[in-house]
Amino acid sequence: MTTTARKAESARKTKETQIRVAVNVDGSGKSGISTGVGFFDHMLEALAKHSAMDIEVEAKGDLHIDLHHTMEDVGIVLGQTFAKAVGASGNGYGRVVRFGSAYVPMDETLVRAAVDLCNRPYLVWRVTFSRDKVGAVDTELFKEFFHAFAMNAGVCLHLDLLYGENSHHIAEACFKALARALREAAALDPRLADGIASTKGAL
Repeated sequence: MTTTARKAESARKTKETQIRVAVNVDGSGKSGISTGVGFFDHMLEALAKHSAMDIEVEAKGDLHIDLHHTMEDVGIVLGQTFAKAVGASGNGYGRVVRFGSAYVPMDETLVRAAVDLCNRPYLVWRVTFSRDKVGAVDTELFKEFFHAFAMNAGVCLHLDLLYGENSHHIAEACFKALARALREAAALDPRLADGIASTKGAL
């Protein structure tokens, strides 16, 4: 199946954050990440690597207040850019496998992610942390990021911590599981030709 390059770039500027994101869905996992939040950078680099998407994120936010605005707004712009790159439109995502899932173990931790590129955003978050922070990041902000991503990507996302204790492992397994699920769901399905993976003919 031949197709044009699935790439997109977006920017968002508010009084709280300035963000630019570029995504190449058919990349090789390269990343250039700068958010001012070290652990968050590490997670976004893992998202790029394990999804095999090329992702660039440049974010400047009001970190002197807290990390909330930066992490949520990166989720917003990353979600919007992913949707544009994959080709979501008024008819939803076309020609993609649509569904994807992954189990990611990390030492004592096991996380499951399932996604549907359906243009009907939803987040089910069944993840708890044993600590309030990982590095400088409040662990409650991970839900904010995934929620912002799902709502703006038009993705139905389920994330489940099946078991685990180490908060670093739990957070990282969530990002890697999402990455692998997106990699599967965003793949082009040659048997669909120019159709859509839905009996309705639209997503």
